Amino acid sequence: MGNIPDPADDAVWLAGDAEDFGRFYERHEDYVLALFLRRGVAPEVAADLAAETFARALSARRTFDSARGEPRGWLTGIARHVVADSLRRGRVEDAGRRKLGLERLHIDDEAIARIEALTHTGALAALDGLPQDQQVAVRGRVLGEADYDELASALGCSPSVVRKRVSRGLRALRERLQEGT
Repeated sequence: MGNIPDPADDAVWLAGDAEDFGRFYERHEDYVLALFLRRGVAPEVAADLAAETFARALSARRTFDSARGEPRGWLTGIARHVVADSLRRGRVEDAGRRKLGLERLHIDDEAIARIEALTHTGALAALDGLPQDQQVAVRGRVLGEADYDELASALGCSPSVVRKRVSRGLRALRERLQEGT
C-alpha cells in the first residue's frame, strides 16, 4: 500500500483518458481491496467488490469534484456504496461492470494469494492470533462497525459479554503490536 498518493495526480488521472484511469486504478487497487478485507470478506469476494468499485468509479470519474474532497475519499465512498448494495442484495452487485461491458473477473491462485497477503499485515496479522471469540467480536465491532446489540444478537450472548470480548481483544492487540509480534 506504500506511500500516501498525491491527490493532485489522482485528480488529473480521473479527468484524463483510459490510460490515466489505469494509473489511478493501479495506485489504489490494494487500498480498495484492503477496505473490503478489513470487513472480513473472502479474497474472491473482495476482488469482485473491488472490480465493481472501479467500474463505478470509471463511469462516474467526470463527476469527481476536488472542491468536495480528495480522490481517495471519493473512491472510498464508492466502495462503501458497493459493499452496502451487495449486503442489501445478498450478492456482489455488478451493474457498473456490465454497463461498461467488462467481462466477469476471473482470479487465479496467484491473485488470491496476493489478496490474502493484504489481510496479514500489521494489526490484521495480530488479530488472527487472538482467541476466536475475541477475534469475532473485534472484527464485528471495529472492522464491521456493528453495534454491541447487533453483535450480541448474532453471537447469542449479551452486549456486556461482547463489550468485554472487544475490550480484551483490543488490549491483547495493543500488547502484541507493542511487542512487535
